[in-house]
Amino acid sequence: MSATMDIHAILQRLPHRYPFLLIDRVLEAEPGKSITALKNVTINEPCFPGHYPHHPVMPGVLIVEAMAQAAALLSSTSGESAADDSKVYYFVGIDGARFKRPVSPGDQLIIKVDVLANKRGLWKFAAKVEVDGQVAAEAEIMCTVRDKE
Repeated sequence: MSATMDIHAILQRLPHRYPFLLIDRVLEAEPGKSITALKNVTINEPCFPGHYPHHPVMPGVLIVEAMAQAAALLSSTSGESAADDSKVYYFVGIDGARFKRPVSPGDQLIIKVDVLANKRGLWKFAAKVEVDGQVAAEAEIMCTVRDKE
């Protein structure tokens, strides 16, 4: 089964909002296996006036956050509850993060995430971001969903 999600469906599954929602669309999702999402990077992003004024580059931590948000969407399509008033997703770990090329305004991030493991509610994913067919970043990330206190 392959599913897509527009921004309205994403907003129902993630608690993030502007300026921190970093997924614009899900192109494909196979529950329990993989997801492909996209993020359009524009000069209007709030990070660019300070990073850097004369040579805007998307901060690596935001690229990693986009991967984590795509992973949260994948786990929410894989039987986990969507984040809501009673549940929240936490990004709990990262291994092997590598940044291969800068991301600039005008780029479109294609975020690919594959499930590596799911044990007792702790998900491990292989994540990769591509721009124009070139790897921009990659990492193994871990996420969990918990009840809000």
